[in-house]
Amino acid sequence: MGGSESSKGVVLGRLVECIKEISGLPECQNFCKRVYGNLVRRVKLLSPLFEELKDSDESLSDEQLENFESLLVALDSAKTLLKSVNQGSKLYQALRRNDTADKFQQVTEKIEAVLSEIPYYKLEISEEVREQIELVHAQFKRAKAQTEFADIQLDMDMAMAQKEKDPDPAILKRLCEKLHLRTINDLRKESSELHELLITSGEELGDSFEMITSLLSKLRDCVLTENPEVDTSECEKLTIKHRSPVIPDDFRCPISLELMKDPVIVSTGQTYERSCIQKWLDAGHKTCPKTQQTLVHTALTPNYVLKSLIALWCESNGIELPKKQGNCRTKKCGGSSHSDCDRTAIGALLDKLASNNIEQQRAAAGELRLLAKRNADNRVCIAEAGAIPPLVDLLSSSDPRTQEHAVTALLNLSINESNKGTIVNAGAIPDIVDVLKKGSMEARENAAATLFSLSVLDENKVQIGAAGAIPALIKLLCEGTPRGKKDAATAIFNLSIYQGNKARAVKAGIVGPLIQFLKDAGGGMVDEALAILAILASHHEGRVAIGQAGPIPILVEVIRTGSPRNRENAAAVLWSLCTGDPVLLKLAKEHGAEAALQELSENGTDRAKRKAGSILELLQRIEGDDNLRNS
Repeated sequence: MGGSESSKGVVLGRLVECIKEISGLPECQNFCKRVYGNLVRRVKLLSPLFEELKDSDESLSDEQLENFESLLVALDSAKTLLKSVNQGSKLYQALRRNDTADKFQQVTEKIEAVLSEIPYYKLEISEEVREQIELVHAQFKRAKAQTEFADIQLDMDMAMAQKEKDPDPAILKRLCEKLHLRTINDLRKESSELHELLITSGEELGDSFEMITSLLSKLRDCVLTENPEVDTSECEKLTIKHRSPVIPDDFRCPISLELMKDPVIVSTGQTYERSCIQKWLDAGHKTCPKTQQTLVHTALTPNYVLKSLIALWCESNGIELPKKQGNCRTKKCGGSSHSDCDRTAIGALLDKLASNNIEQQRAAAGELRLLAKRNADNRVCIAEAGAIPPLVDLLSSSDPRTQEHAVTALLNLSINESNKGTIVNAGAIPDIVDVLKKGSMEARENAAATLFSLSVLDENKVQIGAAGAIPALIKLLCEGTPRGKKDAATAIFNLSIYQGNKARAVKAGIVGPLIQFLKDAGGGMVDEALAILAILASHHEGRVAIGQAGPIPILVEVIRTGSPRNRENAAAVLWSLCTGDPVLLKLAKEHGAEAALQELSENGTDRAKRKAGSILELLQRIEGDDNLRNS
């Protein structure tokens, strides 16, 4: 019995909404960045399936509805996990990374298990969407078998930083990079998150708290050593002009109720300001002021952990520290947050962009390029300051270096999802395509990467293709550096998800270079070439062009000896070519396809097995026809 229309609408609507929420989550800024980004990207690719089903008149069976409800539960778990790892103390997250790795593995397995139960062939969806969902399913299956969190260097660095009193600065620097604690502002935020964690978790933190605060202190020293000219106390005063921060209770002395500068621990475990408790003791008291317990001894132990936390809190709130670090230079202040200092600096850079002085334009574009690369906050801040339109204007600069800086700054800014629309609305696409055609090699490569970044939004795929990007990308694919070729290939693949761009790519002559990449295995472009061929082969013109390029021997060879993903894509291309073309089917048989496909049908990925099985059926059918004719 088919599921009701209302049930279908509700379930598919919730799936679309859940995927949209996951797709809109902010960029991850800690050691989870890669696995977080991979999960978000894979989930995002499920969207076309449910959008298409939602708009179709097809009713769903009870079993299909149950499958989709199970998927919704799995995606909700993914959303909860993604949100949890992208907030709170980064150091605490890093110490618990094995638990986090297990949670990502469980979520991935849950989603993959549900996807395995969905019979795509029974759904009324386009071949293109079916192919995409099968690819996503294969990615989840591979991820299920991988330890994406494996990071031996991070494990070693964390262990050494905890163990040694004065770790090697190189270790601390690597940790700052890996954990995205690169600036004093990052560390201030970390301190605040850690204080919140202490309040909410209480005694549960145990030894972890001391370990984290000790690490935080070492990382802070490392960052200050790297930037000795930053006097954080003075700089931060610029950001809190009229705010009087509330001192956390844990930072106040229980006797004076004032912020502690030199906290010490007494024998009961309570912490006080040294001068206050010393006066208490000097007055002849033998008890702890807070608990009234008798003090076993009157020795005072410095509370270095709390002192370090108070110092970081003071820095983040513009309160004068007991010790000053040096003189502040405004330009260097607050390099990674939305401070007045930042906005002043960015405003000055925008003035330079608007000047007629080429050297000033070049320098300002270069500095914005670096700022936009540094972190997510900067990308938001730069865009909000209105930098995107003048950067787009500089794409047509007569100075090659300025043009290169401008396109790379836009590439870095486009990492932020909301900036993509701003860049396109500023009329950037034709100018980026122009840079792709005529710029320096580095500018062309970064233009290709920018087009890929912008093409993540489906509505931009059409516009980029219509602007003439594909022939220019194919040119870069043929003559770029290894990195440039990969940037071009990734952009072409993404653009070709849109049907109209497949025809454009075929017409522009992409098939010849792709076949050449397959023949030149040492060139490092086999993976990309097969992925693009697999997507083009689903289009009639693509199939014809690929079939005319004589690909059969090399496809059979890849099926025989390639990596699992390449064997899968090669089988998909071969299946598209051989379906309805007995000449190519016989050619595949002559080149030993049968044995290679038999092995693939037993040991390949799920999609590869299906494609291999379908081609083997075609081969058996043609063999049966030959036998009939010869009998």
